Amino acid sequence: MRPINVATLRRVEIGEAIHQFSGVSSPLSLFLRPVDFSPSASENRFSYKAHERDLQTMSKARPDGSTEVGETAPDFELRDATGKTWRLSNHRSKVVALVFYPKDETPVCTKQMCSMRDRWADYEATGAEVVGVSVGSVESHKRFAEHHNLPQTLLADEKGEVTRLFGVKSLLGGSQRAVIVIDPTGVIRHRKSVLPIFRPGDDEVIDAIKRAAGSSEA
Repeated sequence: MRPINVATLRRVEIGEAIHQFSGVSSPLSLFLRPVDFSPSASENRFSYKAHERDLQTMSKARPDGSTEVGETAPDFELRDATGKTWRLSNHRSKVVALVFYPKDETPVCTKQMCSMRDRWADYEATGAEVVGVSVGSVESHKRFAEHHNLPQTLLADEKGEVTRLFGVKSLLGGSQRAVIVIDPTGVIRHRKSVLPIFRPGDDEVIDAIKRAAGSSEA
């Protein structure tokens, strides 16, 4: 097993950051970390196997806050694409699905939000409040929603505070691509993060919403 040092091949990290902020992650990131083949590199060694474990546990990583399934979701407020204030606790009587995505107008994010648009009747049928959350600005969200005729509310987490609050901050900045579903009593019933090159399926999100509604009635 060759030693790996985070001080070398810095260009890999930079490229990865560019891909992250564009909403598309390079497949190389699944296998590469900065590598130092010198025998003296010992201070920052870890194996490819360790990196594989990092990927497997990414959806469980919560760098800030503690928002585990079964815990009460922390309250917050953000502005939507129209500039109006949206507050989580104002929707306590219904299921809320927070759909975090990295950035407006990037290939995977656009496909994800447009897929939600195309299935919007199915989302509405659940009676849930389904919102997109991204670190973009109000103006960026407004342009994005108008460009693609998006019916869902888009919340502007410009400072990344809610992203950190729910523990879905990306290691490269911005947010992970993640879904958090909260039941009508305010308890988190589902959370999942996926790699940036993938997007959560609409059926999976809708099923999680239905389960959350059922759990509050039990």
